[in-house]
Amino acid sequence: MLTAVIQFVVTAVVIIVAGTALTRFADAIADRTRMGRLLVGSILLAGATSLPELAVDINAVRLGMADLAVGDLAGSCLFNLLILAVIDLSHQSRGQMLSRTAAAHALSGTASISLATAAAIFIPVSHRWPEFAIGRVGVGCVFILITYAVAVRLVFYDQRLSARRAENYDQEVLMPAGSLPLPKAVIGFVGAAAAIVVTGPFMAEAAGALADLTGLGDTFVGSTLVAICTSLPELVATITAVRIGAFDLAIGNIYGSNAFNIVMLLPLDLACSGSLLATVSQTHAVALVCSVMITSVAVMGQLYQVEQRIRFIEPDAILVILLVCASLVLIYMLR
Repeated sequence: MLTAVIQFVVTAVVIIVAGTALTRFADAIADRTRMGRLLVGSILLAGATSLPELAVDINAVRLGMADLAVGDLAGSCLFNLLILAVIDLSHQSRGQMLSRTAAAHALSGTASISLATAAAIFIPVSHRWPEFAIGRVGVGCVFILITYAVAVRLVFYDQRLSARRAENYDQEVLMPAGSLPLPKAVIGFVGAAAAIVVTGPFMAEAAGALADLTGLGDTFVGSTLVAICTSLPELVATITAVRIGAFDLAIGNIYGSNAFNIVMLLPLDLACSGSLLATVSQTHAVALVCSVMITSVAVMGQLYQVEQRIRFIEPDAILVILLVCASLVLIYMLR
C-alpha cells in the first residue's frame, strides 16, 4: 500500500512540474507564431496536458482495466470543469467568466458537449450491438473522431475571423511571453510533454494497485483518484495561464482538454482486445451526461453578461462546483 502511494505521489509531482513548463512554452509559441492563445490553448496545450490520460489509460486497457481508463477520461472532464469554476471564483473580472472575451470559447465548449454526448449515447448502443464496428474500431469512436475534426476546423476559422476583427475591439492586455525564441519554446514544450508521457504508465500501475487495495473498484477509482491526478497538468497550466494574464489560454485548455479526452476513446478502442464501449460499465455514460450538463452551465456563465463579477460570489461557478460534487456522489452510488 505504502509503495503504491509513494509511486503515485512521485509521478504526480513530475506531472505538476511538467505542466507548469508546458504553459510557459505554449504561451511563447502562441506569441511567436501569432496563432493566438485561444487556438493554442484549445488544441496544442489541451492535447499536451491530456497526455497523462492517454499514457495512463492505454496502459490500463492493456492491463485489462478498461473501466479504470474510461472512468479516468470521464472523471477528468468533471475535474477540469471544477478547476475552471474554482479559479473563476478566486478571480475578479468584468463581464463573463475570467475575461471579457470568454464568450468566444462558447464554440469550443459546445464542441466538448457534442463529443461527450456522442460518447454517452454510444456506450449503451455498443452494449446492445457490440459488433457494430468498422474493422477493429467501434462506430461510436469513429463518429467521435469525425466530430472532433469538424469542431477543430470551426474553432480555427472562428479564430481567423476574430483576428481580423481584433483591431476594432478592446483586447485583454497579456503579459509578454519573454525573449524565448520559437525553436527553444518548441523543444521545451516537447520535452515537458515527453516527461508526462513517460510518467503516465507508472501512475496507471499505482492507481491499479490502489483500486485493488481499497476495494472501491476500477470505475470509481478511475473517475476520482486517477482523474484528479491526470487533471493536474490542466490545473497547473490553468493557474499559470491566469497568473500571467493569458485567460484565453486557460479557458481554451480546459474545454480543449475535455474534447481531447473524449477523442482518446479511439486509441483506447484500438488497444482493447474487444469493443471498448461495449466492455466498460454503463455508469460512465452517466458521468459523461453529468459533464455535458456542467459544461452547459459553464458556457451559459460565459455568455451571460454582467457589469461586474464579484470575487467568491459567482452563481455560475458555485453551481458548477455543486454539480461536480453531486456527480461524484452519484458515480460512487452507482459503482
